[in-house]
Amino acid sequence: MYKHILIPTDGSKLSGRAIEHAMTIARSMGSRVTGLFVAPAPTPLVFKGLVPVRHLQPDQHAALNVKAAERYLGEIEAAAQAAGVRCEGLTVEDEFPAETILRIAAKHKCDLIVMASHGRRGMAGVLLGSETQKVLVQAKVPVLVCR
Repeated sequence: MYKHILIPTDGSKLSGRAIEHAMTIARSMGSRVTGLFVAPAPTPLVFKGLVPVRHLQPDQHAALNVKAAERYLGEIEAAAQAAGVRCEGLTVEDEFPAETILRIAAKHKCDLIVMASHGRRGMAGVLLGSETQKVLVQAKVPVLVCR
């Protein structure tokens, strides 16, 4: 039924659960998987007084993204290897994770997205938004949400 499963990850424990579910599905259906880490884009300087707050040089920011991608996608790759599932890992730097997830799913012809939801509700959901909710609303393929 599903031939190509997209697994977006943010490295959280909840993403780990989504990885487990995705591997169970992929193994049982002979699917391949693509792990996706949407790395945060560099943010502009924010000044408090005259001193920049939380600013990294571009090379420092890139190094942090590479380290996070290796760790997060490495978890997916290890799970895929253990399950005997073909796997590819992708890192995309972007400010808008949901849009990136949808774009990559379409570009790579994924027919299922398996992702975590942190379950933010109330004011936190309004202020922080929900990338999972955005994917659910806009996806052209089925989305399995793990909590």
